[in-house]
Amino acid sequence: MKAFVKVCKALSDSSRVKILKMLQHKVMCVCELTHALGLAQPTVSKHLKVLEQAGFVNSARDERWVNYSLSDGRDNPYVASLLGRIKCWMEDDPEMASLIRRLPEIRRDQIC
Repeated sequence: MKAFVKVCKALSDSSRVKILKMLQHKVMCVCELTHALGLAQPTVSKHLKVLEQAGFVNSARDERWVNYSLSDGRDNPYVASLLGRIKCWMEDDPEMASLIRRLPEIRRDQIC
């Protein structure tokens, strides 16, 4: 029950859902996510911590950046199921579509 509630709480914030949708398209660092969302860095870091604790994202240090990517959901069947569904959800949402279109322009070497 606790794992299920943790997963549901992780998806209860629109910024966290946006982060998952962006990570479907590319691995990103905090500064790229901050730039894309227009949020403060500590806020984005807190969202990433919630997503990582729930099992949705993985982090890996690469020199000066910490890269975030979607997990494979192997450790949590709820995460695995929802990640599969989230890939199809909100593709027609105008706000999400605009965000996804801007992703190729968001480059860490230019903003970090």
